[in-house]
Amino acid sequence: MSNLRFKSVEAAVSRKNASLKVETKKATDIYGKNVFSIAKMKDYLPKNSYKELAQAIEDGSAISRDLAEHISQAMKSWSLSNGATHYTHWFQPLTGSTAEKHDAFFEPDDNGEAIEKFTADALVQQEPDASSFPNGGIRNTFEARGYTAWDTSSPAFLYETGSGKTLCIPTVFVSYTGEALDYKAPLLKAVSAIDKASTEVAQYFDKQITKVNASLGIEQEYFLVDLSLYNARPDLQLTGRTLFGHMSAKGQQLDDHYFGAIPERVLAYMVDLENEALKLGIPLKTRHNEVAPSQFECAPMYEEINLAIDHNQLLQNLMDQVAMRHHFKVLLHEKPYSGVNGSGKHNNWSLITNTGVNLLSPGKTPKNNLMFLTFFVNTIKAVYEHADLLRASIASASNDHRLGANEAPPAIISIFLGSQLDDLLEEVESARVAKKVKSEANLWHGIPKVPELRLDNTDRNRTSPFAFTGNKFEFRAVGSSANSALPMTVLNVIVANQLIEFKIEVDKQIKKGIKKDLALLNVVRKYIKDSKSIRFEGNGYSDEWEKEAEARGLSNIKSTPKALDVYVKEESIELFERLGIYTKRESEARHEILLENFYKKLQIEARVIEDIVNNQIAPACLIYQNELIKNVQGLKDLGFGKEAYSSQFNFLERISLHVNTVLEKTEAMRKERKKANQIEDMREKSIAYDEVVKPYFDEIRYHVNKLEKIVDDQKWPLPKLRELLFIS
Repeated sequence: MSNLRFKSVEAAVSRKNASLKVETKKATDIYGKNVFSIAKMKDYLPKNSYKELAQAIEDGSAISRDLAEHISQAMKSWSLSNGATHYTHWFQPLTGSTAEKHDAFFEPDDNGEAIEKFTADALVQQEPDASSFPNGGIRNTFEARGYTAWDTSSPAFLYETGSGKTLCIPTVFVSYTGEALDYKAPLLKAVSAIDKASTEVAQYFDKQITKVNASLGIEQEYFLVDLSLYNARPDLQLTGRTLFGHMSAKGQQLDDHYFGAIPERVLAYMVDLENEALKLGIPLKTRHNEVAPSQFECAPMYEEINLAIDHNQLLQNLMDQVAMRHHFKVLLHEKPYSGVNGSGKHNNWSLITNTGVNLLSPGKTPKNNLMFLTFFVNTIKAVYEHADLLRASIASASNDHRLGANEAPPAIISIFLGSQLDDLLEEVESARVAKKVKSEANLWHGIPKVPELRLDNTDRNRTSPFAFTGNKFEFRAVGSSANSALPMTVLNVIVANQLIEFKIEVDKQIKKGIKKDLALLNVVRKYIKDSKSIRFEGNGYSDEWEKEAEARGLSNIKSTPKALDVYVKEESIELFERLGIYTKRESEARHEILLENFYKKLQIEARVIEDIVNNQIAPACLIYQNELIKNVQGLKDLGFGKEAYSSQFNFLERISLHVNTVLEKTEAMRKERKKANQIEDMREKSIAYDEVVKPYFDEIRYHVNKLEKIVDDQKWPLPKLRELLFIS
């Protein structure tokens, strides 16, 4: 390692050995141990109360105050018996992370003694200070009142740290005037919308279907870095990514990390993480090395979408907490290192009925296959109609670094189906259909049957942002640090809206006397034709695709500020209002919040660059330069000719060139940052940061990286990528 800043090898070896002592526990023994599940409620609640609660959770209906009182006492008893001392409403504000305010169960009584108290009021609703959370102009800063309200569809859990256990109650977060100030409230509304719309369409095929749940499995990619090295990199600490650093001679070019043997120290971390996750009911199942050095992935089983997103948010907190025990730091930034793959959060989405049918999985009968085609094609049509909304839902300063960077999907939204299904849609579109349908036997007259598809019915296309992968759609463009609630809210809304429109069109045909099955098929065929341009089976990285996408009329919005414009378009506002997801005020507020978050992240990066350049990079280079000057002068004084110090002189010239350029560019960036700060309009300010300030980042980095290759390794002030990327 360069420098002595990374302390003793003995300490690192000691940490490594300590981390290997993690005990692998049987999953079935610990799964859900710290969750107040339905099964546990049965043990703590009166029989009638338990039945009433189970029905309310199933229906999504409100619970009575009396029932809430029973539940609060049961929850208190369970929590105290498991060592909890405090409780909190756990929510997801628009900061992108989770939030909590802890209150003790303890309360003094009138006799100077103490009691453990937890009431229905404390369970159902709390009033955290909302003044400092992002609100996008919904409220004044001095108006502090906000409310958290219990989400009964997501079970309470105990979060355990070295300092004790806290009962966490998942909640929504709204303002005093009722507007949503979080990600969960709109998601729950979107889940309700997709349930209603899907159920109504599914009943064309099966009257037994009375509920449809959106299902989600989130693959989480991440990097690990040694904590000592992380602490020596101010850019990693403050921005989540390395703002400087010449690429290591060895990176991912040998493809030897992907699915390779998991390093022993990392495996110990993974086992520890899985143990803790299982206790919280997070069904982690998969772990493996990812493509880049020190990059890994974990993935759970599929769950109902609201719970899956709660679990992913909880998992991100847990990953960081467990990493500290192993002297690691988890990097969830989409692009922590330049030159190697970035990280995503692949969202695998499907629709599951109360009868156990996956609506995105082909069946064995013509009837079931027509149902599959209906939901399959409606999803494609929804993405086609609202591609810009999907693009906006994954837009962020950090994801801009990853999208289209030759390891992630491009900013162009397209859908990959695989040759088998793509050919099928071509045949369905072009086939001649009988005017009358007499029975199921000849339903597919003139149209090929959909074959029974295996999970691996098609090859993977890693360049596609939205791909069908057997019995689900995989939204691959979501960033690794993102809260999936936003893209999943948008996806469920646009599909729900498309299904509503589909039902209207089908019912119109039925009223004209066209048989139901033929009416369904007619509209499906129309949608296949209308949405054809969104389907792409080729290489999303190629320059040819950009040109072809433009010819097809597909958007290619590469920057976040412009991608976010769609939120405040009239048609988007109308869509969200009509389905009851956002009011106009809420849509405009989210647009404002996302723009503010974008420019502030770039503002922080610009300040960190300036700080590191002026206080670390330039001084280190000048110190080394002075040593070279002394060396050259000494050789001159001894009478050596120019050929004896020509290499040193060359180094001096190169250092001077790069240091001067770095300082000049940094000062120019500072001036542009100051100008941008004076812009009042949030969109204009964000664009100024994106188009005027941000371009300096790569220019400065280029010259700093050149200096890193010249300056004495012992004098370079930052751990290098070759040290950060390889875990020992």
